[in-house]
Amino acid sequence: MQKTSVVRIFATAQESDYESPWQATRPSSGTGSGVVVAPGRILTGAHVVADATFLQVQTSTHPDKFIARLAAVCHDSDLALLEVDDALFADETSVAALGDQLPDLQDKVSVVGFPVGGEELSVTEGVVSRIELQRYAHSDRWLLAVTVDAAINNGNSGGPVFLDDEVVGIAFQSLDDAENIGEMVPTPLIRRFLEGAKTRKEVLVPGLGGTIQTLENASLRSALKMKTGHSGVRIRTVAAGNSGDGVLQVDDVLMAFDGYAIANNGTIRYDDNHRTGFLVLLGDHFVGDSVEAKILRDGEELTVTLELAPLRPLVHRARYDHTPSYFVFAGLVFQPLSVNFLRTWTDWWDTAPKEFLYHYYMGEPTAERREVVALTQVLSDGVNVGYEDLYAETVKSVNGTVPRDLGHFAALVDDCGERLELRMSSGALVVFDAAKARAEQGEILSRYRVPADRSADLT
Repeated sequence: MQKTSVVRIFATAQESDYESPWQATRPSSGTGSGVVVAPGRILTGAHVVADATFLQVQTSTHPDKFIARLAAVCHDSDLALLEVDDALFADETSVAALGDQLPDLQDKVSVVGFPVGGEELSVTEGVVSRIELQRYAHSDRWLLAVTVDAAINNGNSGGPVFLDDEVVGIAFQSLDDAENIGEMVPTPLIRRFLEGAKTRKEVLVPGLGGTIQTLENASLRSALKMKTGHSGVRIRTVAAGNSGDGVLQVDDVLMAFDGYAIANNGTIRYDDNHRTGFLVLLGDHFVGDSVEAKILRDGEELTVTLELAPLRPLVHRARYDHTPSYFVFAGLVFQPLSVNFLRTWTDWWDTAPKEFLYHYYMGEPTAERREVVALTQVLSDGVNVGYEDLYAETVKSVNGTVPRDLGHFAALVDDCGERLELRMSSGALVVFDAAKARAEQGEILSRYRVPADRSADLT
């Protein structure tokens, strides 16, 4: 391995405050690791530089820090590319070679980085124990990952994993309930990311959207008119705005995707070696790519083409480097329901309002509803007396119309006429004299130091 290719990253970050979405939280600092993959270019984890306002890197041979900037990021696959323009940095570092293939099970690998508790480069060794779909904690996406029995600690994350002299992964997370078990982003995802960064393609991992059902039950296969030799998964829901929208239908049997036959348990033989969920194939593509799929519809075999789109869930997954959307009217603060807002509850998956959790786990976008508009705070004023307890629920209708998203909601409120009537998910009815509410708007915003009644994306 080339130790001079491994660098330490210092990040100052400032996250948005989703309880008061017009402001940010206090700046914080942290460290991570990275690896030089081209002169002046450093590959690291997206979580290392998420929401960063200032970045520096330090080599293993030079005491000074070099200012860096973000060149590209893919939060889906937890990868980021930094740039350093200083010629001295290029002189002090070497470029690491990137492997072409996935490692094999039982391959001995080295995790290299700068974990907390010391200043020197650290090397821990382990073996590859598993290669399959795993949940990426940073993005909540299920993508290909490689599990190794080597420790990945704070500060070490984002650093390279070497097999002999080649980088075969980027360390990105460890398992909380296991000792010395870590996971790395493998080279197929890394190469796709670097290709996208080079060609300036949007470096997002596409999403299929909707939900599927496995077909291990013989009676269910028979009901779907599957014949001997057929295998696949049932399309259970189709989510609006996603890759399957307008192409797939409920009760279709998805038999093959991108040339890979799908087993009844939803797996494929990926790379001719690893059996894992067929959604692993999405990591091989860019948004906008066209992929062929073979389906069985009412007993007839069809070949369809899907244009791959970004994953668009009903409840926004974690967002980084992003200013929240919000809208304030009569002291009521509205925003799209998101994981960022859910995280304002400690242990949110257990303590957040059950309605919000239902939308997160079970909700699907439709043509009529692309976002859940949530009432997230009430800025107390005489005009909203009696509505203070309506915090943390969703808007069902505005003067009888269901809002598609926050932008549509704001437009409906702006055009509401003399009377605004909101029906809420709890059954509560919120009514305002629109003229009186608008007259109080400036005073409310001034009192609570809200710079504008809506985020810039809604103006």
